[in-house]
Amino acid sequence: MAPERITVTDGKLEVPDKPIIPFIEGDGIGADITSASMVVWNAAVKKAYGGKKRIEWKEIYAGEKGFDKTGSYLPDETVEAIREYVVAIKGPLTTPVGGGFRSLNVTLRQVLDLYACVRPVSYVRGVPSPMKHPEKLDVVVFRENTEDVYSGIEWEQGTPDARKIIDFIGSEMGKPIRADSGVGIKPISITGTKRLVRKAIEHAISKNRSSVTLVHKGNIMKYTEGAFKEWGYELAAQEYRDRVITESELWDRVIADDGVTPTTEEGAFAHLRGGRPAGDPGDRIVIKDRIADQMFQQVLLRPDEYAVLALPNLNGDYLSDACAAQVGGLGMAPGANIGDYTALFEATHGTAPKYRNMDKVNPGSLLLSGVMMLEYLGWNEAAQGIRDALEKTILNKTVTYDLARQLEGVEPVKTSELARAIVDNLP
Repeated sequence: MAPERITVTDGKLEVPDKPIIPFIEGDGIGADITSASMVVWNAAVKKAYGGKKRIEWKEIYAGEKGFDKTGSYLPDETVEAIREYVVAIKGPLTTPVGGGFRSLNVTLRQVLDLYACVRPVSYVRGVPSPMKHPEKLDVVVFRENTEDVYSGIEWEQGTPDARKIIDFIGSEMGKPIRADSGVGIKPISITGTKRLVRKAIEHAISKNRSSVTLVHKGNIMKYTEGAFKEWGYELAAQEYRDRVITESELWDRVIADDGVTPTTEEGAFAHLRGGRPAGDPGDRIVIKDRIADQMFQQVLLRPDEYAVLALPNLNGDYLSDACAAQVGGLGMAPGANIGDYTALFEATHGTAPKYRNMDKVNPGSLLLSGVMMLEYLGWNEAAQGIRDALEKTILNKTVTYDLARQLEGVEPVKTSELARAIVDNLP
């Protein structure tokens, strides 16, 4: 059977047995981790499906390799290929100084409208961690990917445009700003919020996750992050009435059973109260919210109380990395940028140019991003095979230098050697 494009029909991904999937090798360590990961992905697919399924890889270019081949760090052809083939994967990219982009990664997210940055964070047994119980953290972070301060709407201190903005805000809006300030704008929209929260709730439903937590700094930024929280609850009430219940309702139900009048009886979810024990969500997903600084404590002190997190862009950036640190760092942290259907999976770390072509670094982030990609395709058997093999390999103390230096008496292996060991351990 000839390779075919992935398509979308009636709102669903149609994945052929031999899909064409573009990949960007990436800068710095990109070549090492991409080649190693492909060895594992290909072997896992072959073993899981006996050769009946296969990925046809199509290289596309961005970053340094893109510039060398086309004269552009982000060729139009690369963007169009991701649109055309729906699903793609990439290594880390460096944004060049003076390259015309604030960030190649941010640009890809914005021009392709990949509005959800999805970062699952869970522990692989055997990975060294600073936590006593890293296995208690098992969350999926949904970070809004296109607005907030990442919109790039800002003016440098001392420029005419900055002075114009400062004068306007001071004279017309009555909000004085120091004259020697740089100024940025932080937009958060109903559209951006609701589609992100919808994606998070849909994930919780499809994966049988217990809760979705809206994380925000709404106590200070009431009309941006506070609105993110309110619009998130509103979306849940409007579109998922029969599938969700708020945390406050659970508390109200406990209060009601104690003979006290509930405080939100007229709330959007009031009709869901009947027939449930006090404080029992039943089969419904609990929608709750937390202030961002409190949430940083919660993932340390009570991590097993959270399943899916939905956040604005900046807070999502911070918190996803903080969560990754608890389970072994960015070297073991997968990620994806997903729109309505188009999905670009990626290594979440940087390019580490000093290790370029040394066959040394941990491919775990990109490898596990590929596992996410396989799950997105519906190839769950291959995905689970890699998860099992990676865990077995690490438990055998076969690890690259970043993990070996945290384990007593363990000699590191090369990137390529780790890949071969994972393949040998495929179930």
